[in-house]
Amino acid sequence: MAARPPGGGGSSEPDAIEFGIAVLDERIDEAGVSFPATAREIRDALGDREIPYDAKGRTIALGDALDQVPQERFENETAFLDALYPVFDRKRRESGGFL
Repeated sequence: MAARPPGGGGSSEPDAIEFGIAVLDERIDEAGVSFPATAREIRDALGDREIPYDAKGRTIALGDALDQVPQERFENETAFLDALYPVFDRKRRESGGFL
């Protein structure tokens, strides 16, 4: 998930602001998490990092997000990201939307 920032077209502005699943996907790749994996294994590999859930930069700790997911084991990265997506989406809606 990424949202284009409002801009004046200056070259110093980022092309996109990444948050939610896009950030989590990148961090999984960086940490070298292999699947299948349990929530604990993922948490141990990534730590309890803050993950931005909206374009305003508001965050949720990975541990808090995992606590809201009923599964404890994920067969692959797609299943893991699919399980976390509703958590990020709910946080965005509760905080007033995208921008």
